[in-house]
Amino acid sequence: MSTASVSTHILDTSIGRPAQGVPVALSARGSAEWTALGSSATDADGRCKDLPALPAGTTHVRLRFETEAYLSAHRDEAAFFPEVTVTFAVTPGEHYHVPLLLNPFGYSVYRGS
Repeated sequence: MSTASVSTHILDTSIGRPAQGVPVALSARGSAEWTALGSSATDADGRCKDLPALPAGTTHVRLRFETEAYLSAHRDEAAFFPEVTVTFAVTPGEHYHVPLLLNPFGYSVYRGS
């Protein structure tokens, strides 16, 4: 059976546009400790198209969105959420698209398609 795969994008809901240039780090865990797999940054469409593949045996995934620089650049004050970390369980063979809907004082995530 193939491993699970992950993709993501960020929409800035305060302006109704993709959030460009946000660093995203991907980590995975099977039965052992968390392993950093790599990182990317969102493109002009708010998507990370080059996240690394998950290793066989992955049961949990962590996406860490470094939102501080992006949010601070669009406001006159420090970011309330300097980072957003999302952890979720995965099943081999499934694809998980996990979008982040972001605004200066809130965020939500969901499993997309």
